[in-house]
Amino acid sequence: MKVTVISVSLLALALAGCAGDGELDVSSGVGITATRTGCPTVAVAEGTGDITLFNQAGNQTSDAVDVVATITKVRPSCNSGGEKIYSVADFEVQARRAVAGPARSVTLPYFSTIVQGGSAVVAKRIGQVTLNFADGQTRASAPAKAASYIDATSAALPPEIVAKLTKKRKAGDVDAALDPLSDPEVRAALQRASFELLVGFQLTEEQLRYNVTR
Repeated sequence: MKVTVISVSLLALALAGCAGDGELDVSSGVGITATRTGCPTVAVAEGTGDITLFNQAGNQTSDAVDVVATITKVRPSCNSGGEKIYSVADFEVQARRAVAGPARSVTLPYFSTIVQGGSAVVAKRIGQVTLNFADGQTRASAPAKAASYIDATSAALPPEIVAKLTKKRKAGDVDAALDPLSDPEVRAALQRASFELLVGFQLTEEQLRYNVTR
């Protein structure tokens, strides 16, 4: 599943949330401090960050737009201190209606998914957010939240991979200039241990097609 954040290298993933932030020890050798929290990356899934409602069935022209809503101000938080990692994404939904009519409420569905290794969906939940337009107003906003648990063991790197990442390398050693992240085994382990918490509107096929092709 694609997301609306720019992809980062596995080096950045390895150092994300790390103690010392990849600090180099030049006195006794070179090593990467790679203590990971296991907390997932939080993002809005591509193509699902906004939703458009129309007031005429089968008509998706600009004249038929009723309400447009967008997910914004995503704020992640995470507790990785136990056997289960608890990840939360607080966000805001901002909406605009085409006509400033009487007071009105609009309820929109949204989803949250936990994705492992960039492609495997291991959990999905559906929530709802209600927007209340005041009389004569065209704009409304409401807070929403998505949360999920991740098995801490699945998000942890195997000891042998940690050893490769943190191995001290002295200047002049044969492997001193070798990047441990160039090792396919290390890269694969980092990929398996990486998780994402993705949020977005629960769109119909027609709504998703509109977002992609407009």
